[in-house]
Amino acid sequence: MQADATALSQAIASGLVTATEAMQASLAAAQTLSDLGAIAYQDAEKGLDAAARIDALAPGDPARTSMVFAGVPTLAKDLGGPFAGFPVAAGSKLMARRGGLIDSDLAGRFRAAGLCVFGLTTSPEFGLALASEPEIGPICRNPLDPSSTAGGSSGGSAAAVAAGIVAIAHATDAGGSIRVPAACCGLVGLKPSRGAMPAGPHFGNHLGGLATELTVCRSVRDAATSFSVLSGDVRGPFPPLAPTPVKAGSLRIGLLTETGSEYPADGERMAAIEAAGKALEADGHQLVPLAFSVVERQAAVSRDAFVDLACANLADTISKFDLDASKTEILTQAVIERGLALHATRLWRSLNAMVLVSRDLWRLFDEVDCLLCPMLTSAPLPIGSFPNDHRDTELHFNRMAAFAPLATLANASGFPAITLPFGADAAGLPLPVQMLAPIGGEPLLLHLAASLERHKPFEHRYSVAGLPA
Repeated sequence: MQADATALSQAIASGLVTATEAMQASLAAAQTLSDLGAIAYQDAEKGLDAAARIDALAPGDPARTSMVFAGVPTLAKDLGGPFAGFPVAAGSKLMARRGGLIDSDLAGRFRAAGLCVFGLTTSPEFGLALASEPEIGPICRNPLDPSSTAGGSSGGSAAAVAAGIVAIAHATDAGGSIRVPAACCGLVGLKPSRGAMPAGPHFGNHLGGLATELTVCRSVRDAATSFSVLSGDVRGPFPPLAPTPVKAGSLRIGLLTETGSEYPADGERMAAIEAAGKALEADGHQLVPLAFSVVERQAAVSRDAFVDLACANLADTISKFDLDASKTEILTQAVIERGLALHATRLWRSLNAMVLVSRDLWRLFDEVDCLLCPMLTSAPLPIGSFPNDHRDTELHFNRMAAFAPLATLANASGFPAITLPFGADAAGLPLPVQMLAPIGGEPLLLHLAASLERHKPFEHRYSVAGLPA
């Protein structure tokens, strides 16, 4: 049996455990594992109230049976669409736990799916790093190696899921922030297509189309279910999108086994890509080896566009709300200044470059159905690898690119991407792989990810709180 959110929801539905008991187990685990720093804000009473509302529904009540994750405890990220009652600080003392008054459209869908929120997970200040170590704390550690990062910016969510505090958690991705933490912690992370996920009612967290939201979870089936119930009917600002059905028969898998000379990946991670390719080939699919030059320029352009839009967005946020930037971390102040100094022509060039990246990837996908490539260049980096006590923004963003050089390609293009573990390295840490598909290709990615999961299921080190043995 897979120890995931689906299994826990089935246990609750069958009466093996109540939603309240599951919530109590998650709250106890959160307290026991507080040293991980996964949770930045907690409201046990709200979590228990949400669980009690599930328990109050009769087992056969249509309102309950329609909830695919009825009674499953979860956590929201301290960044992204708000959840009513959980004031977001975005990892910054500047925000002072502002907001939390209304649900975003996505938050409403979380609740409609039966998920019971009891806290917010740790993120870096304003999501600016691939580690989750904000100056205000807590420092988020990887449950599989507490000396290493859980990734960022959804590191707290990934750490909580990997440690079993919850089986599934909210996450966001503007430059790899779902996929990098999932890769660090041995989880499944799906970054949806541009236009697939709701972002109302304020439509304010898109970063020019870079950003989207979903979950980090412990199985492909949880990723598929969460995408199914949380996506669609977005009502702007991007055009409505219908997922593309998986075509029958053999698929052409573009195999990318390098990340270039500037940001080379280590041998174990490359071997995992080759092994995953062979597994898909054994399933009857055709491997199409690709040179790094096929995506090298697009990857570099995507990284530059991410930096420009991230800096401009933060500068605008500070200006629009008349916030005191001096209260932010030193690195964040430098990012804000970089955004304020950004010329309109440079920003327009980056926005147009994103369109051209998408065009070029569409051309690549005339030749292949899916791209299989590295997610990270190394094992999770030590705590402190993305310091925030300096003003060198170029160094900071280069460090991010060196760790996950192909992460922003999906964000700039708007294409969906998924990461999942395919084995473990000599230290027992996950070996992640990444797959990209054309816009609307989530069903294809989930189909192939499920095949890889069957070939080499990842053994989660920790059980899910509340899930009966």
